[in-house]
Amino acid sequence: MIVPGPGQRHSIEQIWPSVAGALGVEGFDNPLGLPPARRYVLVLVDGLGETLLREHAELAPFLSSQPSVPDLVCGVPSTTATSLTSLGTGRRAGEHGVVGYTARVPETGARINSLTWDQDVDPLRWQPYGTILECMGAAGVAVGTVNDARFEGSALTLCSQRGIPFHGVKSVWERLDVVLDVVETADRAAVYAYESRLDHTGHAHGCTSQEWRDMLVTVDRELAELRAELPADTTLVVTADHGMIDLPAEGRFDVDAHPRLLDDVDLLAGEARFRHVYTRQPEAVAERWRAELGDRVLVRRREDAGDWFGPVRPEVSGRIGDVVVAALDDFAVFSSREFALEMMMAGFHGSVTEAELRIPLVVATG
Repeated sequence: MIVPGPGQRHSIEQIWPSVAGALGVEGFDNPLGLPPARRYVLVLVDGLGETLLREHAELAPFLSSQPSVPDLVCGVPSTTATSLTSLGTGRRAGEHGVVGYTARVPETGARINSLTWDQDVDPLRWQPYGTILECMGAAGVAVGTVNDARFEGSALTLCSQRGIPFHGVKSVWERLDVVLDVVETADRAAVYAYESRLDHTGHAHGCTSQEWRDMLVTVDRELAELRAELPADTTLVVTADHGMIDLPAEGRFDVDAHPRLLDDVDLLAGEARFRHVYTRQPEAVAERWRAELGDRVLVRRREDAGDWFGPVRPEVSGRIGDVVVAALDDFAVFSSREFALEMMMAGFHGSVTEAELRIPLVVATG
């Protein structure tokens, strides 16, 4: 198990500042030591944890043969919405405020889904910071996002990638063409692209499935083709937002079958591997959950979880559970009543284990 914190490990929020430094943008350091280049393309492969990549190196010969930055982790919770916002803003969850897949809106007490954005909440107030790419664009770098067209203008895009041109695409081949077009528009450029299929396959079939293995082969081949087409003065970096594990049936704990754990609980949020628990009796609830779940989880009160979320702005504090529950090993806390869809999934992430937090940063120069 690992818990990232300042000075402990490289982390996802350092990636774009390092790219900016490598491009020579004034005011940015390069803490990851990326090579100087005139152009950068960053591809984020959703769900491609470093542990998974190492375990399946023979299926990803391109990615596995390239140099990489060691010892890199995403943030906590290890989930897409939080990680994409940390990547885009260069800030940890306690600062940017996207604290999980789902979380409480303190002003209303409602639960917001950070992917579907199902509450009437202004994303520009929920996440008030500009993006690193926005700063790079203001410094004269040609910047852009290349992503599925349906994500244009979405709340999560506004939280994580706002302030730069969005190029919507509808296929992998179109994405390749558009990335090439954007990166070649100027002498100095930085382009972001997002790949979702590996994560979707893992959730549906598991990251130990043949379907997942086949998708890794496909993604690796497509990234090799992208590198081959990019100009020689362009550096391609490939990273991820989290890893993934599969959960056996015996590790699936349904809290609704244990109603005592829900005493004094006003709302559950987060996801199966990382639960936000909102209550007016945090000490009693925390002790109850510790006694029931034992060493299968880490249970912390909000004020004791700063090394997970980083410094927490006052406006963000109420979004974090009064009690937070991080699952360990092959275990997770489900709610068949509140989160029925999770019961149907095979692969999971969100917690603080090595497999979920460690992410690659592959560096492929021309």
